[in-house]
Amino acid sequence: MKVWIDQDLCTGDGLCEEIAPAVFTLLDDGLAYVKEGNDVHNNPGGQAGMAVVPADLDDAVVEAAEECPGECIFIERD
Repeated sequence: MKVWIDQDLCTGDGLCEEIAPAVFTLLDDGLAYVKEGNDVHNNPGGQAGMAVVPADLDDAVVEAAEECPGECIFIERD
């Protein structure tokens, strides 16, 4: 599974980071980004900043996408 965030839709609520902190992080700009390990995909963000989700975090990432008030989390299944 891969995931990315559309920062134009992000409301900065941080629910994604609460649900799956290993995959999502909020930066100083108040927006959420995806990450792989310690590598934050913020340059560029959006679809070009897609991250591979570890298999054991699939359920958490799906939950984060469902709970996101901005509906900005997009999942692509392999």
